[in-house]
Amino acid sequence: MALGRQLLAMLLLGASFPRSVLGQADVSGRVPAPEPVYLLIRSDDAGMTHSVNMALQRLMDTGLPVSVSVMFACPWYQETVEILKRHPAVAVGIHLTLNSEWKNYRWGPVTGREAVPTLVDADGYFFQSADALYRNHPDLREIEKELRAQIARALRSGVKIDYVDYHMGTATRYPEFREVTEREHGLGMSEYFGEKEDTPQYWAAPSLKADSLVAMVDRLQPGVNLVVTHVGLDDPELGALLDMNTDQPLPDMSKNRQGELDALTSQRFAGAVKARNVRLITYRELIAKHGLNAMRRPAE
Repeated sequence: MALGRQLLAMLLLGASFPRSVLGQADVSGRVPAPEPVYLLIRSDDAGMTHSVNMALQRLMDTGLPVSVSVMFACPWYQETVEILKRHPAVAVGIHLTLNSEWKNYRWGPVTGREAVPTLVDADGYFFQSADALYRNHPDLREIEKELRAQIARALRSGVKIDYVDYHMGTATRYPEFREVTEREHGLGMSEYFGEKEDTPQYWAAPSLKADSLVAMVDRLQPGVNLVVTHVGLDDPELGALLDMNTDQPLPDMSKNRQGELDALTSQRFAGAVKARNVRLITYRELIAKHGLNAMRRPAE
């Protein structure tokens, strides 16, 4: 808890969201002040496993302003909801899920396999990759049905839902999928507010992830920046999971997720944020300031 209080004190200096952001014009004729540097920390895959949830709880307990994306199609999402209810300041997203990528640990549609047969494999689970799903020629009406069912489950959970994003990028990977995902649901969409994403720590070795985050902070540009994280505990549960994808699966997944947690909660990351006067914000703050009408489809 001492580390949590120290991190919070260091990171929240100057972290409030000001009245003028994203380069709004100053009509007074004065020379505008330099645009601040903002950073969104989005942590994905909440609800995937107990180990991921426990890592996210440690991250939230530091008081770090974070946006947590929940996989409401996964078995452990109810535990995530319980944790989030104890952390009401955390912005909550729906990690829209159309894939199930781990060998021997699979999940399927919220709607049930019979309701969306073109979205599942022969065993009734989501396909392991976006390409595998696409090759199955999924019915777009079934994609919409499933995504809306995940959103409905999230809204019924009792936590405030702020935005949506996309597990493995699948829900926006192909133009016809993106059009379905963009249909009106009354929530913000991650990556639709002009965020500049930089996620170097994902590919860095566990021992070098803090270095990669510090280097990222040093090169952040004025405006809204986004780092996407995947935290977890290096324990037997996560250690048993094997990625079935062949497009650069990350080895030693549990060690990499533990490394991301350690880097995000490190004194080095906190010090870099403070030294550059980076203002940490959440999607809840961003959306409250600009509104859903500010969303724009990101450049392809």
